[in-house]
Amino acid sequence: MRPARIHHHDHRPQWQLAHPFSALRRAARRPVPPRGDAPSGGAGVRRHFAAGVPVLIIAAVAFLALTGGTGMSWLPLLAVGPALAAATSGPGGVLRIGALAVGLGAAISMHAGTPDHELAIVLSALSAVTLASTLASALRKRRERVLAAVRSVAEAAQHAFLKPVPATVGHFQAAVRYSAAAAEARIGGDLYALVPTPFGIRLIVGDVRGKGLPAVGIAALVLGVFREAAYDEPDLLDVVHRIERSLARNLGPDDFVTAVIAGYPDADRMELVNCGHAAPLLVQDAGVLPVEPARPTPPLGLRALADETPSLQEVALTDGNQLLFYTDGVTEARDHEREFYPLRERLALHLSEDPSHTLAALHEDLLTHVGGELHDDAAMLLLRKPAVASATPSNVDEPAGRCPSRPVAAE
Repeated sequence: MRPARIHHHDHRPQWQLAHPFSALRRAARRPVPPRGDAPSGGAGVRRHFAAGVPVLIIAAVAFLALTGGTGMSWLPLLAVGPALAAATSGPGGVLRIGALAVGLGAAISMHAGTPDHELAIVLSALSAVTLASTLASALRKRRERVLAAVRSVAEAAQHAFLKPVPATVGHFQAAVRYSAAAAEARIGGDLYALVPTPFGIRLIVGDVRGKGLPAVGIAALVLGVFREAAYDEPDLLDVVHRIERSLARNLGPDDFVTAVIAGYPDADRMELVNCGHAAPLLVQDAGVLPVEPARPTPPLGLRALADETPSLQEVALTDGNQLLFYTDGVTEARDHEREFYPLRERLALHLSEDPSHTLAALHEDLLTHVGGELHDDAAMLLLRKPAVASATPSNVDEPAGRCPSRPVAAE
């Protein structure tokens, strides 16, 4: 079977056809601290080691004070123990570390014959540092509880609107894989939905600018409008227009949503509208090929700022073809050498006839690439058109390296 020829009618220079919104999506990412919930594996070992560091510091200071012959000059460093414990332990742990520091300070001072007034000054300083560190630890724990509660609400909201995808939908086998980020503040950006409609199956995969509960709310709004419009609008472009109109009324000035909206109106033809999102990957006999948009379209919510309207793109699908939709949390995941995850190459390695097996293998490979923890939400939705005996191969050639697609102008 040979891939179909691309019919592009856009005669602009090649640089204008390059996707201009990837940098915009990356600029919207904000670094956040790692999550503070219960650790596991290597993270748990690091946490326990960090909790033992204050004790090691106190023991080292006591050893130097007893063997260095300088007596009182080392004792103020005992305050480092409770001060550091405030960042790694709860209030009770800080008090225990502080009591250890005060007790060792008193014992060393009496052993060295320190005058009473100097001993009182040292012990008062150690006690003050211990109390201040205990208060700081209590405030940190309180902030962690609030953050955990916010994360719990965000996750519950995500579970409410990110519906499971059935294994078979219409003409397709389907599977989805969603991986939440390893940080509470990064909950909520990605969205997906796959629904059967009177006009064939329709789907959306997207990414909301920003994270946290505001992003969860925007994602829920987009999915609600999509599910409603997908059933009502015969034209896929009208579905996109409905979402855009709703977002124009509800988004803030700095908010936007990148998304790919797709539909399968009849046999062998998938319609795509790419609004500033990562290009889907088409798996066919020619290999894994990106479905690049013929005409870049701004993300949802930014149309008023750009003189561009969405364009419809048609992709030929034959029996056995697969189409992978994903968010940039997958392709922008980095390893310890800061290298991006090579999704296109890894997809070719892990392909199978079962989409769920393919995504499971990709997910494990992605976690291995980043070292076990993702720092951004990552979603993948894979469709596979099963091969049937009546499949008819295409008889039109296409140059290698591009997907079979053709743009259809918006009315």
